[in-house]
Amino acid sequence: MPIAILVPLYLGLAALPLTLAWIQDLPRRPFPDELASSLGLVSLAMILTEFFLLGRFRSITRRAGSDVIMRAHQRLARVALVLAVVHPFLYVSPMSAPPVWDVSSQTALNYSWEGFWPGIAAWLLLAGLVAMAIARDASGMPYAVWRLLHGLVAALVAGFGVLHVLRAGRYSADPLLGWVWIVFFACAMGALLYVYLVAPLLRGRHPWRVASVRPVAERTWAVTLRPDFDGGLDYQAGQFAWLNIGHGVFSLNENPFSISSAPSAGPDVEFTIKELGDFTRSIGQIQPGSRAWLEAPHGHLSHVGHEDAPGIALIAGGVGIAPLLGILRELAGTDDPRPTVLIYGNRRQSQIVAPAELRHLAAQHGTEVEHVLSEPDETWTGATGLIDASLLRRHFDTDARREWLYVLCGPPAMLRAVKADLLALGVPASRILSELFVYD
Repeated sequence: MPIAILVPLYLGLAALPLTLAWIQDLPRRPFPDELASSLGLVSLAMILTEFFLLGRFRSITRRAGSDVIMRAHQRLARVALVLAVVHPFLYVSPMSAPPVWDVSSQTALNYSWEGFWPGIAAWLLLAGLVAMAIARDASGMPYAVWRLLHGLVAALVAGFGVLHVLRAGRYSADPLLGWVWIVFFACAMGALLYVYLVAPLLRGRHPWRVASVRPVAERTWAVTLRPDFDGGLDYQAGQFAWLNIGHGVFSLNENPFSISSAPSAGPDVEFTIKELGDFTRSIGQIQPGSRAWLEAPHGHLSHVGHEDAPGIALIAGGVGIAPLLGILRELAGTDDPRPTVLIYGNRRQSQIVAPAELRHLAAQHGTEVEHVLSEPDETWTGATGLIDASLLRRHFDTDARREWLYVLCGPPAMLRAVKADLLALGVPASRILSELFVYD
């Protein structure tokens, strides 16, 4: 879905309940009361729409990028939390049961416990949900446990929020708006059921097996999967997959990894994975023949669709070489004649992934390869330090190379710095591709 459609669609869904409320012919209350109701309506609509910004729906992420959708999911959830937190404190009307004649709650707010307690529950759970998301890395909670809790708590927030607005909402007493909330909630739960139930059922028809696990650098492994069914994975070089090895198809023990193989090389799919924690700390102990499942492909970090670029620059930091290695392999495998440059940063020489293959690509495909080490030993004769503006100027400060496609992958700080330096060189933003999966 193009982002030019996605943004207006999101705004329209978030504003729909508020629009339906304001076209109702009800007497207006004091401005703070109306503002409070408006914030509550918008907050709940945003929360329910958040279920479609999970990064798992390729129809949504294909154009905007999975990382963009996930960052939007995170930041919009925080906005919804602020609106929900402020909402109950703005009311100025008396907090008591309205008189029998006050059918529009003009002089008092209906704070009966029946309608009030679901709002309290949703209010508290939403704050906990956002806090749990922000503290995910610091908590040390296993990802599978965190993901299960995140989904369950989100469903409870949505359910209690809709129950509250239907019982206590002045405007939601209108049948049309009431049905809109019910449809909103049903669609949100449908999205959750798709991710947790339907998608695994579909994956179950396409099992994979681990063909090999081999070291390719210090604490870094190449894991190759082979389809255990007739067919393979239809993907583009540079994309990523949610990978589940050694668990059942419904297990939440899956993690995103970039694909480092080339589609043209055959049905096997390879991942380059560094030991960092959770699942990856035991990656080298995986036995060939282990069952695996893939949810893929995801991501837009690919040269496909940029055939007009006269050349391709690949800039990697650490294990960020994984998707760029897949792109290099595909360019070589399809005899793409365009010039390519790889700038690859690491701390130590032992961390360079597949150095012999990179030398082969340089010799056979003509790729310019420059390694940069920030902690070199005394035998190192190549570039040192970081991938900085001076290094980028040396390679790309020409009119011809400003129109190249630039594909970046690595630590967040490196991505931000390199992108800023490329823009300063005059490289158009539309020619720079990157995916950032570490959020603030």
